[in-house]
This record gives sequence, C-alpha cells and structure tokens, in this order.
Amino acid sequence: MTDYLLIESRDPFVDNETAYLYALAADLRRAWNTVTVFLVQNGVLPARPGRASTGLTALAGAGVQVRADRFSLRERGIDEGKLVAGVLAEDIGLVIDRLAAGSKTFWH
Repeated sequence: MTDYLLIESRDPFVDNETAYLYALAADLRRAWNTVTVFLVQNGVLPARPGRASTGLTALAGAGVQVRADRFSLRERGIDEGKLVAGVLAEDIGLVIDRLAAGSKTFWH
C-alpha cells in the first residue's frame, strides 16, 4: 500500500480537468492505497454545498481523505464549519508533513 497526496488548485467551474484528478484519487483508493486530496486556492470552491460538490462527497464516501486548506477557505470567504460532508479544513502543514514522509505527490 502506497500513500498518495493529490493537490487540487483548480475549480470545476473553470477547469473540467478536475474530474480527472477525482477519478485518479478514486482509482488509487480502489487499489487499496491511502489517498488524500488536498484542496488549495480555487480548488476549495466545490467544498461548499452545491452541485459541484458531488465529486468530493463521492471521494470521501469511497475512503479518500478530502482536506481543504484553511487559508484558501478564509481568502474566499468560505466558513470551514459549512463544508460538505467528508471535507475537513486543514492547515498547509499537512502537505509539508506528507512530503517529508515520502508520500507520492501530484499537484494539479
């Protein structure tokens, strides 16, 4: 089992390629890997309840850890207490810790 960190900085409202990162995360998880999707910059936008959040809730339901950068949430006026189910706010230190631990990382 391998530990993967997938960082998403784009939002699905502008970039349809976010679906590929979500699909990659789900595929890696189905292969019994530990997978974390870390949302940063505009990648946090679908963490709000709405039609665009279905991909994130599906990932969380499949066992993928979905985390949203606290700073990015604050910068966009998103209350971390109102994130969709399965998405938790986290500090950017998570990325540093995972990189230091040797997680395989992909930044989109």
